[in-house]
Amino acid sequence: MSTFLKSMIDRAKAEKQTIVLPEGADERTLKAAEEILSQGIADLIILGEVEAIKASSYNLEGATLIDPKTSELRIELAETLCEIRKSKGLTMEDALALMDNVLYFGVMMVKTGRANGMVAGACHSTGDVLRPCLQILKTAPGVKLVSSFFIMVVPDCDLGQEGTFLFSDCGLEVQPDDEKLAHIAVNSAKSWRSLVGTEPVVAMLSHSSYGSAKNDDSGKVVRATALAKELAPELSLDGELQLDAAIVPEIGAAKAPDSPVAGKANVLIFPDLDAGNIGYKLVQRLAKAEAYGPITQGIAAPVNDLSRGCTADDIVGVVAVTCVQAQSR
Repeated sequence: MSTFLKSMIDRAKAEKQTIVLPEGADERTLKAAEEILSQGIADLIILGEVEAIKASSYNLEGATLIDPKTSELRIELAETLCEIRKSKGLTMEDALALMDNVLYFGVMMVKTGRANGMVAGACHSTGDVLRPCLQILKTAPGVKLVSSFFIMVVPDCDLGQEGTFLFSDCGLEVQPDDEKLAHIAVNSAKSWRSLVGTEPVVAMLSHSSYGSAKNDDSGKVVRATALAKELAPELSLDGELQLDAAIVPEIGAAKAPDSPVAGKANVLIFPDLDAGNIGYKLVQRLAKAEAYGPITQGIAAPVNDLSRGCTADDIVGVVAVTCVQAQSR
């Protein structure tokens, strides 16, 4: 177990939160739930067909099991949802129909304070998971967009913070413009500070370092860097920097000798989703890194999306992170 994951689990246990797992029909979810309950990481609400969940081979003692289709909460949650979405023309009939959807039901559990957060995505797409979040929970105060990140823990690595990095955005914003990229950087720095507990050192990544290439793509990163510095002048943040210049001290000194970040970055902001998604998967598969995410940032309450290729251990890790996010709220 990595130091990062152990830290998340220990912090989750210290101030236990209630997390809703809406995918009770997924075996990985139930296996993870058994581990979460046995370790005392979180209190759990599991959604699905209650008798089928009870008939599984997993010990889920202590979990609250709810079937959204028969729950006595349906009408109350539907009424609340109808009030939230009435300006969009949502009727009570429509709201009741949405309560059959475990994701909408789960988000309403969070909205009404019955759960502190939600983890889903083992068998639902990112769009399906985030749609009810954005419709119901919306963005946190002062936040302009929702983005995502991965915490990457690279074994036998002395770069970043002893091999630990934050990569963003690797899961949501496809082609962020300079303003969005700046906000992703500032929000990622806050996420690093909240989860890892040390000071973020933020590199705005590009194929160019300090003007070594001049084109529209590198120009976007230059503008984003300037805006991010305006938004959060206290941050240790710089760009545009190539990946090696951002994390390898001797290369950073050669390519960007005047940069306060070059060679020392632990938060890496990718210029678009292609770069971010490819980058995290390369590090995960070739460097055998642990990849925790995608973790969302910017939603008014912590809801995190899983990869549909996730393992039960991945779910345990994301639940622990979600608990820590909930504590900070």
